[in-house]
Amino acid sequence: MQQPVVVFGGTGFLGRAVVAELVRRGWLVRVAARHPQVAALPGKPAGAVTRCAVDIRDEAAVATAVAGAAAVVNAVSLYVETRDVDFDTIHMHGAERIARLAAAAGVDRLVHISGIGVDTQSASRYVRARACGENAVRAAFPGATVLRPSVIFGPGDHFLSALDGVTRLPIVPLFGDGGTRLQPVHVEDVALAVAASLARPTAPGDVFELGGAEMPTYREILRLILRHRGRRRLLLPVPFAIWRGIARASALLPKPPITVDQVNLMAGDNVVRDDARSFADLGITPRGLSPELPDCMG
Repeated sequence: MQQPVVVFGGTGFLGRAVVAELVRRGWLVRVAARHPQVAALPGKPAGAVTRCAVDIRDEAAVATAVAGAAAVVNAVSLYVETRDVDFDTIHMHGAERIARLAAAAGVDRLVHISGIGVDTQSASRYVRARACGENAVRAAFPGATVLRPSVIFGPGDHFLSALDGVTRLPIVPLFGDGGTRLQPVHVEDVALAVAASLARPTAPGDVFELGGAEMPTYREILRLILRHRGRRRLLLPVPFAIWRGIARASALLPKPPITVDQVNLMAGDNVVRDDARSFADLGITPRGLSPELPDCMG
């Protein structure tokens, strides 16, 4: 492929894995990020990766980034809102801008990273923004492929490292009774799905839900980590109403330890629907959390 694949958010946790997988397959990659200089990829072929500084809120910068590209991947994400940026800005308006300008530039393929459980009526502002973003992307670039991963894990991730910190507490609080089911998916498997979506001719316009080989509960994941670390802790159920109260009170802090939106995310299962297209349709066998945990946590 002589024209590059532009990876927006190519310096992030998922973006770096996507860039590495595309380079491994011999594709030229243009990393588009606010701070692209941190996108070092040891051992990459000379000229395989170029970089451009882009803020997806900047129309002109996005247009410059997609110019001359064969394909675009939107791996930009925001999990916690700040005073400067909110979920709608990134997941709806930013996603629409990338899709619209990619279409205007004549880009052939667009892969948009969303998330399992998107719903415009969700209690979670994050989930609502993701859902509205998907709709905006389809309107601007009808042939876009949408990938909806469950919670992503891998070496150096925020998911397992945060839970590792929680299990250091003498008593570990649970969200509700800890029965919420997750389907953690390895970051490299999501990167494989991105590459497969770009390569297969029937992918445009498709939606794939991506979950790992296991569907543990939140309680079971904590127990896995405790066992791996050799820790013994009491797991304490905490009603969601109390969590929401804590989150509202902590919203007054400069860096809240938890938000109402994060609590709402934990109130429902995050797993692949039975009728959804998934890894199997992309020819990929995903990994499970349990066998990968030692490599991810060290």
